[in-house]
Amino acid sequence: FSASKLRDMDALSKSDPMLVVYTKMDGRLEEIGRTEVILNSLEPLWITKTMINYQFEIVQPLVFRIYDIDTKYHNTPVKMLNLAQQDFLGEAFCNLSEIVTKFNHSLSLNLRNGSGHALQGTMTVHAEETASSRMAVEMTFHCLNLDNKDTFSKSDPFLRVSRLSESAVAIPICKTEVINNNLNPVWRPITLTSQQYSSRDDPLLVECFDFDASGNHELMGALQTTIAQLENLYKSKAGANFYSKKGQKKLKGQLFLDTFQEKVQHTFLDYISSGFELNFMVAVDFTASNGDPRTPQSLHYIDPSGRLNSYQQVWNFLTLLRYYLN
Repeated sequence: FSASKLRDMDALSKSDPMLVVYTKMDGRLEEIGRTEVILNSLEPLWITKTMINYQFEIVQPLVFRIYDIDTKYHNTPVKMLNLAQQDFLGEAFCNLSEIVTKFNHSLSLNLRNGSGHALQGTMTVHAEETASSRMAVEMTFHCLNLDNKDTFSKSDPFLRVSRLSESAVAIPICKTEVINNNLNPVWRPITLTSQQYSSRDDPLLVECFDFDASGNHELMGALQTTIAQLENLYKSKAGANFYSKKGQKKLKGQLFLDTFQEKVQHTFLDYISSGFELNFMVAVDFTASNGDPRTPQSLHYIDPSGRLNSYQQVWNFLTLLRYYLN
């Protein structure tokens, strides 16, 4: 999912958008997925995908709603966010068949308000058929001699890996964490599934950005590769040069692979069917030492704004966990 020219609902920064996907069943909306929150961006490009079973013989209406997530909820898991407490940026509608029957499987939609009137901004949804393979590749990247994009400090680099579709559209599938003030960063391992990279010879785009809190991340270099080429890069212990945005200029920064491991991703049912036993016990200490629950300093404080205290967050988590275990 991606969006463009969203409304800016924040006074001193840009909106922090999250997209929620619904399907309409018998006139009722049923939520089927939420993306991550993209900070300070009116042109978000979300990584999180939503899985839907496509049935060509029936109409499958979809509703997409975009929200600006308030700063005080940025540390709250997206599944626990109360959407009524967030700023509504607009919604769009289509049928699943409209997306999958497009030549490039992409559809751009204009955003509207709850009454159906046009709002500023558009969103784009891209659909792909997933494979049933459980194969995945775990890789650890590091870079050397990246170009510094900051004036008074060093850049804060992160990697974004995208798969190039047949129409040359870059579809993001994974990104690393941000390494602060470092031109020779080493990132934690990332895992790409076969559903994400499709095949070992399909083109991938690896981009290195200098993180900016404003959302205007600056490109530090990019290179086009494949899973097969990344494996060869790991075996050779050599580095691959980054190039400028248009690929015309070779940059001094290089990308290296410290690990490359193919593995099978086992499901929860695999463990259960193989004899795995799970015992689940929970204890919550509602101790009186947390203070008067009527004061904001208490862990028991019920915030009128609706922000969950620590115990409420634990209870919601346990409720979700119990639901999935059942």
